[in-house]
Amino acid sequence: MIKSAVTISIVEEAKKGPFVFHGDVAAGCAKAAELGFDAVELFAPAPEAITALPLADLLQEHGLSLAAVGTGAGMVKHGLHLCDPDESRRGKACDFIRGIIDAGAPHGAPAIIGSMQGKWDAVTDKPTALGYLRDSLNVLGEHAKGHGLPLIYEPLNRYETNLATTMAEGVELIAPLTTDNVVLLADLFHMNIEESSIADGLRDGGRHIGHVHFVDSNRQAAGRGHMDYAPIAVALKEIGYDGYACAEAFPIPDSVEAARQTIETFKAVFRS
Repeated sequence: MIKSAVTISIVEEAKKGPFVFHGDVAAGCAKAAELGFDAVELFAPAPEAITALPLADLLQEHGLSLAAVGTGAGMVKHGLHLCDPDESRRGKACDFIRGIIDAGAPHGAPAIIGSMQGKWDAVTDKPTALGYLRDSLNVLGEHAKGHGLPLIYEPLNRYETNLATTMAEGVELIAPLTTDNVVLLADLFHMNIEESSIADGLRDGGRHIGHVHFVDSNRQAAGRGHMDYAPIAVALKEIGYDGYACAEAFPIPDSVEAARQTIETFKAVFRS
């Protein structure tokens, strides 16, 4: 059964980003539980910010799970990414992600690599960038396996990366990996831009999909745009997906209403 989750960001540099709750993890957990979510997804500025939280107590108090932990602050806050032409900076990017993996592991939460994947450019051509990215995914995927967790890789839209932008390209990217521990994140917002059919894109990802960002066409809460969720639900059922559908959306008109709209749409799509 697909489970519901909602994002909480405590990254100061991402205050205008597409996260439902910002700043206060305790308040976000309390409201998520009150509205009926199964889990939260946490975006933190550093691994130490996660380990410093009374996270186990908060999750237990509110009957929540930790669905995943994001690594995007490595790029947003520190300017680190896995395609950097400088080997030492690529190493720092890997170390940052490794730390996030370790911080999420005690709570059973896999780490997501999205913006930290980087892109190719005039300095680092596409084959080289893909080689750097695959090398890092191999190392980090095996590190995550040591915790009994997958590593989640997220194809992004063309305005955020030029590496893998569709589910099919995501599968092509991870196919040659020596690790078998990297799964894909299907973000419905990115897919709305890049896929000719979101449902078919989910089928392209198939068994490789390990996480879903449940959001509308305008990156607002599900139900506030023009996305048709019926074929999406059918495709997810066809591929046997039973992970989280997590709201990574702008807090419009505010955090509580965005969360409320999300859970109402989630129930209509996956529980009716």
